[in-house]
Amino acid sequence: MIALIDSGLGLLPTATLLRRARPEADLLLANDPAGAPWGPKPAGWVRGRVLDLVQESLDRGARGIVLPCNTASVIALQQVRERVGDGVPVVGTVPAIKPAAARCRRFAVWATAATTASEYQANLIRTFAADREVTAVACHGLAEAIDHDDAERIELALAEAVRATPDDVEGVVLGCTHYPLVADRIRALLPGVEIFDSSAAVVAQTLRRIPADGGGGRTEVVTHGGVAPTADLLKRLAGTTAIGG
Repeated sequence: MIALIDSGLGLLPTATLLRRARPEADLLLANDPAGAPWGPKPAGWVRGRVLDLVQESLDRGARGIVLPCNTASVIALQQVRERVGDGVPVVGTVPAIKPAAARCRRFAVWATAATTASEYQANLIRTFAADREVTAVACHGLAEAIDHDDAERIELALAEAVRATPDDVEGVVLGCTHYPLVADRIRALLPGVEIFDSSAAVVAQTLRRIPADGGGGRTEVVTHGGVAPTADLLKRLAGTTAIGG
């Protein structure tokens, strides 16, 4: 079983691609709707929630952990690796800054406030895009609006992000795994701008790091603190079973 851990719906793009690439794998979608979104929360609090879900995933038989969440990866990736030990592969998420820098002279990175303010993102920009014009855009409320399937709040958050993005950018990096769920809307608002997200790279790394060992192709959902409305949205994946956490 492979566990994917996020506060809410941000794990869906990665889970969908992973299901296509490895249809026989058992997937556990572990989320925390009661604490979502993680982006604005204190780092120590987020780390505790992530580690709680990691432990529950291990207790349910997970043999690999994926964090398809930039905030969780920034704040807790090292602690997750320490918790699970060398015998359980752990895959984190890295914003697609390197591929954007390879294709664009000017681009923006849309992310949560926590990721935008993090030394982690700043270091990625220094390492891979030092000679590029990079604008960091904190998309306040967008992940939460996506989790709640709130079309009006999504539009307001997207409009604010577009206003903060220079008109001459050639690309936008989706630095939160929730954002690909509204990628079509982002493309409509930014015609001609190339959109980069990390879902495919996370899946490729998962396939490399976590060996295939059979399974029945089940997809289960476990939520921190019990079944919540987010689980109903997660169950859009075929064959999903909701489990109280």
